[in-house]
Amino acid sequence: MKHAELFKALGDPNRLQILNMLCNGELCACMLLKKFNISQPTLSHHMKILCDCGIVNKRKEGKWTYYSINPDGCERITLLVGNFLTIMDCKCSNNSFAENCKTSKSGEKHGKRTSTKGICKG
Repeated sequence: MKHAELFKALGDPNRLQILNMLCNGELCACMLLKKFNISQPTLSHHMKILCDCGIVNKRKEGKWTYYSINPDGCERITLLVGNFLTIMDCKCSNNSFAENCKTSKSGEKHGKRTSTKGICKG
């Protein structure tokens, strides 16, 4: 899996909201459609991106499609983001712009991150 594809999947507000809904358990595509003001083809596009990245599992039952969070995919996200942040911390602390890099836009220090858990809290 390419890292850019994973970040693309997580970079859309609708997909993040879909993931948040799936944290509560498996849902039928029809239930997801009720929540969003999007067409069925648009939902299918979002779900294809999430499934192709391995974040979401897809299961067909008759004419219905059910989606659920893939725990292995969430673990890959956690590791990727954790590694990315570690690399950024290391690069920031080893260059002449360290002071500018150590403080994020919100003013929060990189070292004060509290969690790199997966999408679902718990």
